[in-house]
Amino acid sequence: MNVTLLAALAADRQNANGAIVLFVEMAVIFMIFYWLLIRPQRKEQQRLQEAITNVKKGDEVVMSGGLVGTVLHVADDRLTLKSDQSKFLVDRGRIARVVSKGEPAS
Repeated sequence: MNVTLLAALAADRQNANGAIVLFVEMAVIFMIFYWLLIRPQRKEQQRLQEAITNVKKGDEVVMSGGLVGTVLHVADDRLTLKSDQSKFLVDRGRIARVVSKGEPAS
C-alpha cells in the first residue's frame, strides 16, 4: 500500500485534517463492504430474477417451501408443477431456484 496513504491514515486527528482522514477511512470501509457484501448479493438476486422470468415448460424448479417439481404450464404469474403424482398451481415469485436438467435437485 502507498506509504503516504498509510501516513495519512495514521495521522493525529487533533489537527485540522482529522475530519478529512475520518471521512477517507469511512469511505474505504464502505467500499470494502460494497465489494464484499452488497455487490455479490445484487448479482445473485439479478441472476435468480432472470432465471425466474425465463422459466419454461419442462424446467425443474425448487420452491421456497421446499417443493420440487417439473413445470407443466407457464402463465403470467403462476406455474403448474408436477411433483411425483401430484399437480400444484404455484406463484412464480415463490421460486427459490431453477434447477437445470443436468443438475440434481438435492
